[in-house]
Amino acid sequence: MSTHALVKINDSKNDELVQLVSFMLADEEYGVEVLKVREIIRMPTITKMPNVPQHVEGIINLRGKVIPIISMRRRFNLMESENSNQTRIIIMDVCGSLTGFIVDSVSEVIRIQSSEIQPPPAMVLSGGIGQEFITGVFNHAERLLIIMDIDLMFSDDERESFGEI
Repeated sequence: MSTHALVKINDSKNDELVQLVSFMLADEEYGVEVLKVREIIRMPTITKMPNVPQHVEGIINLRGKVIPIISMRRRFNLMESENSNQTRIIIMDVCGSLTGFIVDSVSEVIRIQSSEIQPPPAMVLSGGIGQEFITGVFNHAERLLIIMDIDLMFSDDERESFGEI
């Protein structure tokens, strides 16, 4: 498992340009490193799989490759909603394996300096198990964008189970 953060937060010596793909989920904005995103697709037909965790929506065939699809709303214990014409699947590289994530909409690619990213409040990180993937917060157009390291979202066992799907 990766132990380094997506970016070095508030390190003025290494003020790098960071590019994030931003997306919406239950009226909140999130961002992931653009290099993790392989493609963004419209909602295809998803094949349901038996005996998988509740946040695994199923699988799709993308140009001959079987890819597990994760419902981000279920993963984050958010209220379910109907898919709209804005709903997308973001195909990302998670520790070397392609995985799709259902999001409400994809917003834009944001370019910011790493010094603009603030660490998440300690209370948020201590609030529950599995919050390590939140690596920072950025004030974007009067809204807070939550920055995630997608590699830290799943345990080793969960990542291995995706390979078995």
